[in-house]
Amino acid sequence: MPTDPFVIVDAHQDIASSTTEYGRDYTLSAYRIRQREGDSPAMQERGIATTGLPEALRGRIAVIFGTLFGAAASSRTRFKPVYETPKQAYKLAVDQFDVYERLVETSQERIMLIRTKANLETILATWAEGKGIEDHRLGIVVAMEGADPILEPKAFEEWYERGVRVVGLAWHATRYSGGTAQPGPLTPMGRELLEVMAAFNAILDLSHMAEEAYLEAVDRYEGQVIASHSNPRKFSNTDRQLSDAMIRRLSERDGVMGIVPYNYFLYDGWTATSKKSASSLDRMLAAMDHVCQITGSARHVGIGSDLDGGFGAEMIPAELDTAADLLMIAPLLIARGYTQDDVKAIMGGNFLRILRAALPG
Repeated sequence: MPTDPFVIVDAHQDIASSTTEYGRDYTLSAYRIRQREGDSPAMQERGIATTGLPEALRGRIAVIFGTLFGAAASSRTRFKPVYETPKQAYKLAVDQFDVYERLVETSQERIMLIRTKANLETILATWAEGKGIEDHRLGIVVAMEGADPILEPKAFEEWYERGVRVVGLAWHATRYSGGTAQPGPLTPMGRELLEVMAAFNAILDLSHMAEEAYLEAVDRYEGQVIASHSNPRKFSNTDRQLSDAMIRRLSERDGVMGIVPYNYFLYDGWTATSKKSASSLDRMLAAMDHVCQITGSARHVGIGSDLDGGFGAEMIPAELDTAADLLMIAPLLIARGYTQDDVKAIMGGNFLRILRAALPG
């Protein structure tokens, strides 16, 4: 089997909701989006834009897990979009899936949805040695963040047929699971949904699940497990992050967690008035290193940037301006003593392993 190219896999970006709620055109560069938005409500709510197809291609981001996201009105969150009923959640997710299909149609063949292993290999081939930026393509794996759009467990089949390959049961609490700031176990529907998902070999995303639900799910679920965008609790001591015990359980299932370059998740006590200049990319590297030390290898950590998912350039480490700058992580890992193989795994290879184990042929 040929060696994979050196690429980044970003396990979490809210591309579709940025489009439906704020009118951001992912085919444009982050800088062009900034020019268009100025000091508009979109910029104020979503943050200074950091993502766009040009940044992905320039930064060797070959695969992104693109979310279907909505927040329950009961969570009283500032995030958009918001739903009150499962049918509303379903409609939001359908509209967002359409965003990804339109991106494929309008990107002049630069974007493909990854539904199968063959799709994945097609994308990776465009990043092979000797290929130039004009050849590179971006693959999007559609991931559901919060399972309320699945009207009942057996209805997951519809979403799988559309192309959803990753499901996180919770954001805040859902009908399926306790979640961030709303603790609780898996519900009976949640346990049933895991059985249905396992039949399709879908990937279970544990990020945002309440600890009780997380620990039950990681033991119960038979398929591949990830925490797409979660940091160690050592760096941000809230229930949104993973304790060392939760990280170990993930590694025992050969799962992968994506580290988020969000200062709130990297520094206890970070506030909206904290200065970006006081942050450092080294802190993100320290979080990655912590996972490696806890699990005993570099096999269980990757990148889940969550960029433009409610925060922007103003809330990420000082060295970072756009998604293209995630590439800076690689030489910094080398400087910390990581091998080339370990760096390649952290930047993308670990999540590629999960995808190959889960995607249909």
